[in-house]
Amino acid sequence: MTDKELWAEFCSKNNIDINTPYEAWAFGGATEADTDRLAELVLKGKKFGTASSYDEYVMENALDEIPKPGDYSVILNSKDEAICVIRDYDVYVRAFGDVPPFHAYAEGEGDRSLKYWRDVHTSFFKDCLNETDKPFT
Repeated sequence: MTDKELWAEFCSKNNIDINTPYEAWAFGGATEADTDRLAELVLKGKKFGTASSYDEYVMENALDEIPKPGDYSVILNSKDEAICVIRDYDVYVRAFGDVPPFHAYAEGEGDRSLKYWRDVHTSFFKDCLNETDKPFT
């Protein structure tokens, strides 16, 4: 199913105006299997949080694209098939070292600990910045 098809179905079932804006995107990962695993965690209700690199928004001059509470997204798998619709209810910008334990739990990965989250996301954010001259701090 495409993102447009899932969005139309979602809007019809939930009495939402079809013209309500949404973004369609897939989770970043080193492999297609990572992308699909993260989407599956959302479907299972285990993953209800995510993180992205603020520095990337700055470098791309896209601060106005930072998600806001109330925004809708259609989550895609590695084949760009629509998996589900989510809605942001809380969005915050924090330094990496200030990310709270609950955020790590909400991401639903590994043992859901802050240590696990920091280990995985240190690598992820370093990879995000690899193509720039900006170091991960």
